[in-house]
Amino acid sequence: MRLVANYRPIPGAADELIGNDGKMRPHWVRFVETMAELGPREVAHRFHLADRHLADSGVVLRVYGDDNGDERAWPLSHIPFLIAAEEWKKLEAGLIQRARLLDAVLADAYGEGHLARDGALPAAIIAGSPEFLRPLVGSKPVGDHHLRIYAVDVGRGPDGRWWVLSDRTQAPSGAGYALENRIALSQALPDVYRAFNVERLAGFFQAFRAGLNALNRHEETRVALLTPGPLNETYFEHAYLARYLGFVLVEGGDLTVRDDTVYMRTISGLKRADVLLRRLDSDFADPLEFNPASRLGVPGLAGAVRQRNVAIANALGSGVVEARAMLGFLPGLARRVLGEELLLPNVATWWCGQTMERDHVIENFDRMVIAPALGATLPGILARGPVLGSALSPEERSELIHAIGRRGSDYVGQEVVRLSTTPVWRGEGENAHLEPRPSILRLYVARSAEGWTVMPGGFCRISDRPDARAVTLQQGGVSADVWVLSDRPVAETTLLSSPDSVALRRTTLTLPSRAGENLFWLGRYLERTEAALRIVRAIAGRLVEAEGNGSSVMTRLVGTLVASGAAVAERGPTQPAGLAFAALTDRTSFNTVPRLAEASRRAASVIRDRLSPDAWRAVADLETFTQRPLHGRTGSDMLERANEALRLIAAFSGLAQENMVRQHGWRFMELGRRIDRGLAIARAARMCGFDARPGDLDALLELADSQITYRIRYVMQAVRVPVLDLVLLDSSNPRALAFQADRIRRALSELPAHAPAGMLAPADRLASRLFAELETGDAATLTTNAIFAHEQTLMRISDEIALAYFTHRAPPGEASGD
Repeated sequence: MRLVANYRPIPGAADELIGNDGKMRPHWVRFVETMAELGPREVAHRFHLADRHLADSGVVLRVYGDDNGDERAWPLSHIPFLIAAEEWKKLEAGLIQRARLLDAVLADAYGEGHLARDGALPAAIIAGSPEFLRPLVGSKPVGDHHLRIYAVDVGRGPDGRWWVLSDRTQAPSGAGYALENRIALSQALPDVYRAFNVERLAGFFQAFRAGLNALNRHEETRVALLTPGPLNETYFEHAYLARYLGFVLVEGGDLTVRDDTVYMRTISGLKRADVLLRRLDSDFADPLEFNPASRLGVPGLAGAVRQRNVAIANALGSGVVEARAMLGFLPGLARRVLGEELLLPNVATWWCGQTMERDHVIENFDRMVIAPALGATLPGILARGPVLGSALSPEERSELIHAIGRRGSDYVGQEVVRLSTTPVWRGEGENAHLEPRPSILRLYVARSAEGWTVMPGGFCRISDRPDARAVTLQQGGVSADVWVLSDRPVAETTLLSSPDSVALRRTTLTLPSRAGENLFWLGRYLERTEAALRIVRAIAGRLVEAEGNGSSVMTRLVGTLVASGAAVAERGPTQPAGLAFAALTDRTSFNTVPRLAEASRRAASVIRDRLSPDAWRAVADLETFTQRPLHGRTGSDMLERANEALRLIAAFSGLAQENMVRQHGWRFMELGRRIDRGLAIARAARMCGFDARPGDLDALLELADSQITYRIRYVMQAVRVPVLDLVLLDSSNPRALAFQADRIRRALSELPAHAPAGMLAPADRLASRLFAELETGDAATLTTNAIFAHEQTLMRISDEIALAYFTHRAPPGEASGD
């Protein structure tokens, strides 16, 4: 492989592979030689391993408006971004200095306001920012630091020095993706990774976690990661970080404020939440005091902040220092606040709120990038963000210059930045080679108990367009792992506690009500999907055997399918084949197989932090499979589709039964499964078990997956009383209604009590009564009305579970019991 034979840096852009002297940087020479030694086939195999790890782990990015769906596979560039040890030391020092400076500026902006009063920082940049939250002026954050996690986008200038392109202080994203990139690449290239002495990331996350945990004021409280929800573009990262760091993933609806104190809604009632790691923009955090249109935040959260009853990382309102206008003042602020020169220079920025700077921007308009000073966009020409002055039409140019002259404080002019480039892999086999592509490097700094800690690595975004001036993964960019190289062997670090410092526990950790509810409905949706597939399979099997459409058994199976809601007779063909096909393909009726699989995945996505990658993949695969077009309409086609879908559900069920710890989360999923399985078997018994022929009873045994047990036990054709006894009253049969009632009763008894001591809660009473009736029942005297009454009891149990565990109507006085 001649990887760099035709490598040509992009004119005018600094390049990571080739230094300013025109020679390949030493660490890149070694890396290229190492990859060449592996050979084309081995390299292709290694890259495939990295991609497969990301796919198996379910790493995705939500792409807004994507024609191929809401989510796409995480885009990984297989070549890491390399930083030499000596160069990293300079970057690290500059990053820590910048974190100190911005944290101090925020403290002043929400505190004494000396910088604005003395003219060191124009008041309009602070007070005019949409991120400046006046209700929090005068409040001091718990722990005395506004910034707990800070990110900065940097690039290498033409002179080889690092320049800051932008600061991220609101709710920096990407750290979780950086971790996933590292895991994928280090597993694919373990020998290369070790040979290059790459600095580990775990120490950074360990320090960050310890810093947040130190803010907890109560022994039993846990840090919560506040997410906007599964529709956010980086929701995977939120769930992944929560699982990796041991935090509770919550949405705004999981929290409530009582007496200026934040509580989490859990299945055990309200529990205090002392620390929130937020991934929600400040403006949406409290609809009472900030954005009243927000449905994502927590009413009253600002009051809890003012009373110092909750620590939020980063502090609400910290996004004010992200403003582009701030960049022009940071060198002077560093000298004033820190008494130091700024180690990492900014891209040159002129704020048009000052006369001289505004005149300079207008005079050099065609050599500037014109951008919003305080936000991401502005109405008019900047509605989509910054523009290149030279790229505007004469009319647009005149209009924008006039706008700057009229209200200059809304605009900045910035030096045109040519993004530095990094190598990416192109081609296959002997034709594989490296090409330069524009990149932006995002680095992270966290506040720990010992001070500021820099992640020895980061998150690199790379454009596929050689002339790109911005890089976004939303528009086709890729990401790369960042390797900080050490000149000595690197000690392995882990996020796990040392063996002698682990406090043993077997108790259930905090389970938010939302998580419990979604686990409950995940169980219900999957069981409902399985029931529909079993009916379709029974119909399809008889179609394959050419059993008549008008036969008794087919009529009963179709009736069961329609009664379950998986097919709607009024909207489609009434023939069994047509209804079964609709059940497998219809995406409009709620209880069809595709819609149920979609609902299962939606419920699972909300609790992704609580599912193993294998379990998540099983649910995602089920939805993907059931959404595929079913081109054939024969019984064989439908039988094959139903069998494969049932195998996917069986995979998830096996994982849940064998791998999930028997704690409250598992119990809610178990309750959902048992309730819907009980409903399905009771419905099938009503439809197929009375005034029935042997063939009808055989169908009932098939739907209850009890044919083998029946044949071994009775060695005779299906007879009503023994069949009903087996599928309804036999508590040793995992498919029987009595078995479901027993499991429901047991699961409820192990959940937190929601009734006075010694008393049964409503759901427990209903479940105990149902089990007793079934255990003492007589199959010979069963009626359809009695079975229907059992169905109604199951529905009432479901309602009582929701009332007890998924809603909270307790008065504030009951919230203090931690």
